[in-house]
Amino acid sequence: MKKQIERIKQLSDLPGVSGFEDDVVRFVREDWQKIGDTHTDSLKNLYVELPKNSWNRPLIQLDAHSDEVGLIVQAIKPNGLIQFLPVGGWIPSNLAAQKVKIRNSSGEYISGIITSKPPHFMTETERAQGVSMQSLAIDVGASSKEEVLTDYGVTIGSPIVPDVECSFNERNGLFTGKAFDCRIGVACLMEVLAELASDELRDAAYDVVGTLTSQEEVGLRGAEVAAKRVKPDLAIVFEGCPADDTSVDEFLVQSALNQGPMLRYFDVSMITNPEWQQYALDIAKEHQIPVQVSVRSGGGTNGAAITRYNGAPAIVVGIPVRYAHTHHCYVSLDDYLAAKELVLALLRSLTESRLNHLLHPLD
Repeated sequence: MKKQIERIKQLSDLPGVSGFEDDVVRFVREDWQKIGDTHTDSLKNLYVELPKNSWNRPLIQLDAHSDEVGLIVQAIKPNGLIQFLPVGGWIPSNLAAQKVKIRNSSGEYISGIITSKPPHFMTETERAQGVSMQSLAIDVGASSKEEVLTDYGVTIGSPIVPDVECSFNERNGLFTGKAFDCRIGVACLMEVLAELASDELRDAAYDVVGTLTSQEEVGLRGAEVAAKRVKPDLAIVFEGCPADDTSVDEFLVQSALNQGPMLRYFDVSMITNPEWQQYALDIAKEHQIPVQVSVRSGGGTNGAAITRYNGAPAIVVGIPVRYAHTHHCYVSLDDYLAAKELVLALLRSLTESRLNHLLHPLD
């Protein structure tokens, strides 16, 4: 368990804003090279093919995305403040007064603080308006544009991530950190693939390709490329999904912390294949694995990109993340373990006849 906890913390701490997922890819590739053949593409997707694959059986794609929401340098003001744009979905008020790290032209990370105007200098109008993205900037301690460029090496286009260190509370079993959307999913994917690479499933009725895909937070871009390359028959997508147990009325809670992974029937990007979804829920019930279900009015996942390519049924196994897309999130170790148990039980149950029914439900 100690190794699992440490891996989750390491993944959370890695910088990997969309388009700049390099450190995450290197970390995962080092692990995947021990279990199969790996390769990457120009979009920074990472693929692993398991040695037991025969390439004449149905192909299951197991996927998680490597990127996290972040920021990017848009311009540098004469006084040295750095103007930025969001990469992925942010609420401006969640950014004010937070610490960030900017990757400079040498690959070093420079610490900065997102500006917050002291109340002493705010007008009544400014107080009433609240925080807007345009009102924010980053201060690295410089006093001029030249200092930012020359001494700090920060330029237009530099990626920016939250400056946060992940921790684990043994008392309540919760991690606190950034980027659990989707690093908690990445950790679960890594552990499941390691199990599948063992001799235990050598005689499985299917082949497996794992994908670590880029740029999900800006439009499922990596997953679209990966789906065309892998051409899966079936897919399981690992996610860090927003927990709603502190955000909505009790009767609407569908992704609470410590209640198991969440499987969605519907979101704005995808209607989950009903047969594949129900089969996964039946397996959870059979093995007494806690699970939640949802119908989402927002959001979208790589499952949509995979399904759109060739109609491959995809389910999304979401591990609830409280306060997703902020600097400080909670995620439960128990939910992580339940997600891993569910996916392994699901894969172990897939016989040739069951696969055939899932792929051809109307035959």
